[in-house]
Amino acid sequence: MAQLRSSAAKSVALWYGLLILATVIMYLARDRQESQAHVVLVYLLIVLGGSVSGGRPLGFTLAAASTILVSYYFQAPFDEFSLSKPVDAIVLSAFMATAATTTYLLVRAQEEAAEARARAEEIQRLSAEASHAAALREAARFKDILLASVSHDLRTPLTSIKALAQDAADSGDANSVIIVAQTERLSKMVAHLLDMSRVNAGAYPMSLEVNTVEDLAGAVVTEMMGANAADRVHVTIDYSAPALVGMFDFVETIRILTNLIDNALLYSPDSETVELSASRVGDWLQLDVADRGPGVPKDDVERIFEPFYRHAATSGTAPGTGLGLAIARSLAKAQGGTIEYAPRKGGGSVFTLRLPAVEDPGFQLDE
Repeated sequence: MAQLRSSAAKSVALWYGLLILATVIMYLARDRQESQAHVVLVYLLIVLGGSVSGGRPLGFTLAAASTILVSYYFQAPFDEFSLSKPVDAIVLSAFMATAATTTYLLVRAQEEAAEARARAEEIQRLSAEASHAAALREAARFKDILLASVSHDLRTPLTSIKALAQDAADSGDANSVIIVAQTERLSKMVAHLLDMSRVNAGAYPMSLEVNTVEDLAGAVVTEMMGANAADRVHVTIDYSAPALVGMFDFVETIRILTNLIDNALLYSPDSETVELSASRVGDWLQLDVADRGPGVPKDDVERIFEPFYRHAATSGTAPGTGLGLAIARSLAKAQGGTIEYAPRKGGGSVFTLRLPAVEDPGFQLDE
């Protein structure tokens, strides 16, 4: 017990020491900075670090202290408490809500992760006489349940935080613009986690219908029109051949291809194009997304489809969570298809989506 108290005291001293040190440094540089947006991010990192180290009590007190320091030292008029501008109250409320909610969710995720580890250990003990494959299936099922639970619980508070910050951003506050952007990024990550857990659990609805690749490619191009660098995407389909027809979920296949194209654009040089081509290979429709990016090391070819995996050579050069390829392969598999990687001749990557083709003489394109 004494050891626990000593450890808690050291954690409190460490993180409040960092809070004071960061405040002093940013205060000394305050007059030389055109924007104080970095202040919010520094304090938020300290709050998150304290939450991981000392749990909810330390995280919440750090959040409250950080809010006071932002208000006193880094919002004009400086070195006094004043809410003369309505937007100041909104900014402080958004920061406090972000810090407190994130602290709560982070600690909760840690607790649930500990429960998951305990449950995994229990499964290992109970399955000592069972096959290794059965134990892995149970562990994977529990992981999917945990992901679904955490992802679902995160969506509501993130929506509230974004709404608060958006109000302040609409009034021209730079700090709130950052909060909105980061909240959108977190919301996208949560949506990916929820989709991943649903697909793995077999609870993701699929609508398998007869569709043509021509319609699919047109829809993908339309979907990409609002994206950056969409003009670098070139589509190649042999229209002189019979229509390429397959059995697949039209909406989810659009999502697969846009994920692959986004990934290709992300890692390709700005001067290079991304090629989307389609063909019929045996009983399969084959759609290739080819780029001129750095490619994938041989040892990492299968790992790139694992959730959260990002190769060390590229993980720091481009944003992302490492879920796009994992979700794309899961959605393809749920339709009876596959996604594979191959190096591109001359440099780059080729991601190949294969979907079941169909023979239907009575199927005709609309005139």
